[in-house]
Amino acid sequence: MALHHLRLAPLALLRAASLPPLASSRALATAAAEADDATSGSGNEFFAESTSWASLGVSERLASALCSAGLSRPSLVQATCIPHVLMANDVIVAAETGSGKTHGYLVPLIEKLCSKSSTTKDDNCQDTTPGAHDMVLVLCPNVMLCEQVVRMANSLLDESGKPLKRAAAVCGPNGWPAVHPDILVATPAALLNYLFDYDPEKRRRERFMRNVKFVVFDEADMLLCGSFENQVIRLINMLRFDEKLLSRAQDSGKDISLGSDDEYHEDSKFETAEFGSSDKEIEDNIVEDRLVKLENSHVGAHKDWRRVRKIYRRSKQYVFVAATLPQSGKKTAGGVLQRMFPDAVWVSGTYLHRHNPRLERRWIEVTADTQVDALLNAVKYGLKSEVHDAKDVPRRTMVFTNTVDAANSVSDILHRVGIPCILYHRESSLKERANNLQSFRENGGVLVCTDAAARGLDVPNVSHVIQAEFAACAVDFLHRVGRTARAGQSGIVTSLYTEANRDLVRAVRQAEELAQPVEGAFSRKRSFRNKLKKQALQKREALLS
Repeated sequence: MALHHLRLAPLALLRAASLPPLASSRALATAAAEADDATSGSGNEFFAESTSWASLGVSERLASALCSAGLSRPSLVQATCIPHVLMANDVIVAAETGSGKTHGYLVPLIEKLCSKSSTTKDDNCQDTTPGAHDMVLVLCPNVMLCEQVVRMANSLLDESGKPLKRAAAVCGPNGWPAVHPDILVATPAALLNYLFDYDPEKRRRERFMRNVKFVVFDEADMLLCGSFENQVIRLINMLRFDEKLLSRAQDSGKDISLGSDDEYHEDSKFETAEFGSSDKEIEDNIVEDRLVKLENSHVGAHKDWRRVRKIYRRSKQYVFVAATLPQSGKKTAGGVLQRMFPDAVWVSGTYLHRHNPRLERRWIEVTADTQVDALLNAVKYGLKSEVHDAKDVPRRTMVFTNTVDAANSVSDILHRVGIPCILYHRESSLKERANNLQSFRENGGVLVCTDAAARGLDVPNVSHVIQAEFAACAVDFLHRVGRTARAGQSGIVTSLYTEANRDLVRAVRQAEELAQPVEGAFSRKRSFRNKLKKQALQKREALLS
């Protein structure tokens, strides 16, 4: 029986006790992994113990701001990627969730902005018109992640208590900021709406492209594939074309006047397109931007990217960040990046796509009769567990379902047995989701959610993740699991699965035991469903014969 069918089940069915404790299993493949697990409480495998911010090239001013924000030393991922970003390389950071990737790009880019602005007299001007102003552009797939990146950037303060560099979000209800920011964080749709909105002077787009010197693609695998792909391709082409023009101007010794020279659009293709809420964005209620018709949208072709990169001098830096970055295939995000940015430096996390030894794994096979009991016992187990040593830290449990219907059903079930919980899914308004997430951060408890809460959201000290319904693909599985055991902490993951998921679970557990990448155990959702149908057909034919 599916979870949403149990929504109105008799209370007697919702037995909250009388079941034996759920069995634990921790799959560790090697002696080295066991040693890591034994020392996980110290977080030694998260922090770069012998590395300081100063040794990475970070100024004393920024290092002091980091310490004041509670970041006394860098993580291993930060210690690896910060020097590469400071050296102006294109960098691809593929590391497990909770490894410190956001500060891994914010710290070196803020350092670069501070270094450049130290020679600029009018650094604190309140000019609302973009001028000659170096800027960091961060692209994120959803509003919540945009606002989270802004909060993290603005939490790095100088001696006067002001942000070292101003950050602002352009997404959802947030329009263009009144004060020109140093770090602009935006969804692709919101940024394109602004760039192609009515502009009688025809200067906004060109000025913006010229000001952007550093571009970050956060959750790069989502941005480069699927519904975001066309929007991101257009932005990359526009950015690279500006590099081409600037290089040409430097070679000729002539300045290219932005806004008055049609040369900006030469060698590009034009078409009329519409940007708004694409299929994936509608599904997750990620962006709430108005629909805008874009004219003279720069499209270009894939070959133009490499042509621009090889012939023209560099004037922008690109950083790609992801917690899941499959490379098996030309159409995967990793394969796309290998072709688009062949000279980029790759930084990989220790547990990318692999089992984290700080996690306690619990695998529970359920049926229609035992599903609710197993879920309730798992929730109670998490609320009673002592995963985090700090007693003043509220316990936090995240319960994942595959659909909004199932999330509502789980919420109803928990409330009927007296377990308060908070809902988070795409059908809630943006304001409601923000308030619920803030309540979960401050007070702890149980958050019942869909995969809308699986990506990018940094909620500290989540001690327990429960898959009330097993994930359908590797990306969802890895992001769900990554909500706990972050920043060197320990965590528990309880996965409930049915007979239909049995083969998939067996493959995942085998991959973990052999210390192999988990994504190898999954195929695409459609392919996996077809595989299950084929196996069922083969069993039926065998019985008939």
